[in-house]
Amino acid sequence: MTENHTFIQIRDLHKTFVMGRNIVRALDGVDLDIPANSFTVVMGPSGSGKSTLLYLLGGLDRVTSGSIRVDGQKLETMDENALAVYRRREVGFIFQSFNLVSSMSALENVSFPMRFAGISGLARRKRAAALLKQVGLENRARHKPTELSGGQQQRVAVARALVNNPRMILADEPTGNLDTGSGYAIMQLLSELHRGGRTVVVVSHDIRMSHFATHMVYLLDGKTVSEAEYQAASEFNPFETPAEARSETKADTKAEIKS
Repeated sequence: MTENHTFIQIRDLHKTFVMGRNIVRALDGVDLDIPANSFTVVMGPSGSGKSTLLYLLGGLDRVTSGSIRVDGQKLETMDENALAVYRRREVGFIFQSFNLVSSMSALENVSFPMRFAGISGLARRKRAAALLKQVGLENRARHKPTELSGGQQQRVAVARALVNNPRMILADEPTGNLDTGSGYAIMQLLSELHRGGRTVVVVSHDIRMSHFATHMVYLLDGKTVSEAEYQAASEFNPFETPAEARSETKADTKAEIKS
């Protein structure tokens, strides 16, 4: 599979939400092609629809209208069982809030999703240990999330996203809750996954992410726009520091989930 192959094809994508008497058009006619083995970063302010786009790509939500094809698979025609299989086989998710189970060790958090794939306990532990080593946490395998730094917790989340060897990694603001150094380390880790042959799609406020991207997508008000339009019309500030970006991200987390 070459990078010129279109892995994700999105056509006339619409997603609306009903909020009281109002209809919110989170995505309003998006057309997008994402090549295989690319590192695509989707930039946009709060309410632009970027998290909604990611959740639709991951099969976590349903389109209102339009089409999403992932390597030829039409997500909008899948039933819930087919979507569950798609998520388990094709997608690795990384979230801003880590979503680790506080009562489990790092090793247990990573191995847990493999239970649903019918993998034996010994095989789960071996794979989880290997993935923790891959992300540089082999010495923290027995530590629980409260005993790990934010950056270490996100590395555990990255390892967990890789347990089923997915072809696609979807990351929602993966540096949003991290300090500058830890955030940069996660960016490098995602870049390594891309160079290893995976298709990586990241939605982010963090402008540093663009340095690792092979492709950039800009969203405003549920529509894709050019970089020039984005710079001129959005909340994006080219002189914003990473710390300011993270502060905005934290404040907007809840809005982003429905954006």
